Amino acid sequence: MEVRAELLKSIWYAFTSLDTEDSGKVSKSQLKVLSHNLYSVLRIPHDQAALEQHFSDDDDGPVSSQGYMPYLNKFILDKVVEGTFDKEQVDELCWTLCSKKNYRPNTNGTAVLSNKDAGRLWCLFNFLTEDKYPLLLVPEEVDYLLKKICAVLSVELNSVDVEEFWTQECVQEGMSVWSFLELVNSGVLGRGLERERLSSAIEDVYREMVGSVLKEGYLWKKGHLRRNWTERWFCLKPSVLSYYTSEDRKECKGSIELDLNCCVEVLPEREGKRCMFCVKTLNKTYEMSAPDSKQRQEWTTAIQLAIRLRSEGKSSLHKELKARRQEVREERERRRAFREQETQRLQDLQGEKEQKQAELELLKEAQKQAQVALLQEEERRRKQHDELQRALEEQLQQAEEARASMREEMALKEVEAEHQRKRIRELEELQQHLEDALHQEIKARQDEENYRYTQTRLLAEEEEKTKALLSLQEEQEELLEHMQKEKRELRREMDEKANALEEAHKQLENIRASRHRVDQDIAAAQRKQRQASSSVKHWNVQMTRLMHPIGPGACVSDRRASAPAMRVPSLGDSGLLATRGSIRETDRHNGDEKREEKTNGEKSRALHKAYSEPV
Repeated sequence: MEVRAELLKSIWYAFTSLDTEDSGKVSKSQLKVLSHNLYSVLRIPHDQAALEQHFSDDDDGPVSSQGYMPYLNKFILDKVVEGTFDKEQVDELCWTLCSKKNYRPNTNGTAVLSNKDAGRLWCLFNFLTEDKYPLLLVPEEVDYLLKKICAVLSVELNSVDVEEFWTQECVQEGMSVWSFLELVNSGVLGRGLERERLSSAIEDVYREMVGSVLKEGYLWKKGHLRRNWTERWFCLKPSVLSYYTSEDRKECKGSIELDLNCCVEVLPEREGKRCMFCVKTLNKTYEMSAPDSKQRQEWTTAIQLAIRLRSEGKSSLHKELKARRQEVREERERRRAFREQETQRLQDLQGEKEQKQAELELLKEAQKQAQVALLQEEERRRKQHDELQRALEEQLQQAEEARASMREEMALKEVEAEHQRKRIRELEELQQHLEDALHQEIKARQDEENYRYTQTRLLAEEEEKTKALLSLQEEQEELLEHMQKEKRELRREMDEKANALEEAHKQLENIRASRHRVDQDIAAAQRKQRQASSSVKHWNVQMTRLMHPIGPGACVSDRRASAPAMRVPSLGDSGLLATRGSIRETDRHNGDEKREEKTNGEKSRALHKAYSEPV
């Protein structure tokens, strides 16, 4: 899913670049060319029949992105296999298409980015954007990317220029990639920077974030066969540590696969090397030496981080950091929405309070009107009383009775007035109680919300810790079982090797004894050979003496005397033949003994060499 999302971002730019009229639609001929190029760079088989069938309807008009997406998903993206294609080639294709239409660097020569650097920044921009179209980068991610490049350049970001750019663009949701490239070309990373230095910094950030390179640099490595030290360029990724002959990374000399069974350890100084450390795997141990202790610490920390990412099944550190920053932004947005809801609720409570206050004002106004009416009534009755008193002065009895009745009526009115004043005081007390109750309710609701939020957070933390503890316990049990199994395997292998070593020692002792006997036989054969040689020399002398020729003119007596001697050559001949036969037999015997001695010597040397090597 991550590969599909990243490919869709690049293809979206390519599709919109083909929309020359900004109508949201692209001609079918251009889409056919785009699809053909995508087949090539994604290393998937071309399905020309499906392509023609999809675009073979009678409508010759352009196609929108919604109409192109079913074909893109079914015939291209669903066939993509991760690891069979080069993502850089896809990005280069899409950047070439979209940059011709949208990227317009300054033509007066003030642009600080080359086309390749702009393409790298375009890839970094796509890497940091969320999967929301049109693709925009939020201000926090823009600042993060600019600060990352400034950190590599060892310069400080000019925040004033960035703020001015944001103000001029009036961007609320985020920044487009073309505005971002315009911002970088304006010199926000620093005035007077060399283009080569900026290109190197952008390439380093690109390899770190998009290429998932955790660290790279020169280290000294100890060989496994020749055991000599060689300087190599190392490149660390979350799954593998590769080393090359030089930093151009053209010739890879080897790689170290990193998994749960790997670990990194610091080694003491030896063999004239300092700042040493090693990476241990199940099969080998790789010893390395850093230029200084700071570099060794950085390398060991980076390798441990790569092992942790591999164990967690994560392929990129910056993807994890991006997800964390997105979670922080979402949490901040949720908190802002919660604060707005709280503000709205408090405003509603304030409205209710103002409404009750208005009701109390109305009650007070009614109370004042009742008091005025009472005073007016008392004044009117006082006047009537005076008139009646003047009119009935002559009728004393009637006046007394009227006065008594008037006194009773006044008493009743006084009681009624007292009831009215009591009612007013009760209303005032009720108003005070209502205000206190309102304040207490507001405070109670705030405390309740705070307690509820705290309780929710504590429950979530407790659940996460419980899951972490359970997963840790399972990992420990699996690790203990794996270690016990490895221990049994190692013990069995050690027993087998010990038995084999003991058997080899016995064979070596037997070979040594056999060799000793062969040496004795060879010495005896050499003595026999010397005796046979001396015997051959003796018989040669005798034969030469017996075969001496007889001179002419010798006397008969001499012939007679020499007649018995005439039979000597036959004897000499037979002896000579016997001697020559014995010499040939001795030579054959000596040759056989020499060949046997040579064969036994070669076998002895081969066995000695085989068992003298370390097991």
